[in-house]
Amino acid sequence: MSRIGKKPISVPAGVKFVQDQTTLSVEGPRGKLSMEVPPDIEVTLEKEAIIVNRISDSRKARSYHGLVRTLVGNMVAGVSTGFEKVLEVSGVGYRAETSSDRLRLVIGYSSPVEYIIPKGITVKVDKLVNIAVSGIDKQLVGRVAAEIRALRKPEPYKGKGIKYSGEYVRRKVGKSVGS
Repeated sequence: MSRIGKKPISVPAGVKFVQDQTTLSVEGPRGKLSMEVPPDIEVTLEKEAIIVNRISDSRKARSYHGLVRTLVGNMVAGVSTGFEKVLEVSGVGYRAETSSDRLRLVIGYSSPVEYIIPKGITVKVDKLVNIAVSGIDKQLVGRVAAEIRALRKPEPYKGKGIKYSGEYVRRKVGKSVGS
């Protein structure tokens, strides 16, 4: 039995849980999220908690049990509090700006790089070097943050580039001149 799958998901006030035959929807103060539930998994609402059970004991049902519980837990957390990832831009002359649905980055290339922000994501830039990516879908927030970071990963010699807040960049010693 999945240890993660056994845990009930507490539903905070203001969050509604709606289930059709194969679709599960969670609606809260920040928005609405939905997902398809695999056929061997059953999701029920009991009192103030969501419980995920598996109907059969097949290999596929066992593998989906913990996954579905985690995904539903992320949906509940997203519609109630939301998710945020913070990125830092470091390097001489490197900076970031936002305008409507675009993030404009000056990161050492010959021309600025523009990243189109997908629907459901808000990007805020603080002091031209801190980028806060936030939204209700944890997977989408993580993907957008990873795509922005991939535009200029931090390099090991000077540490220039875009990194996650709190990420440690392992530094290397440069070339030494022999005597």
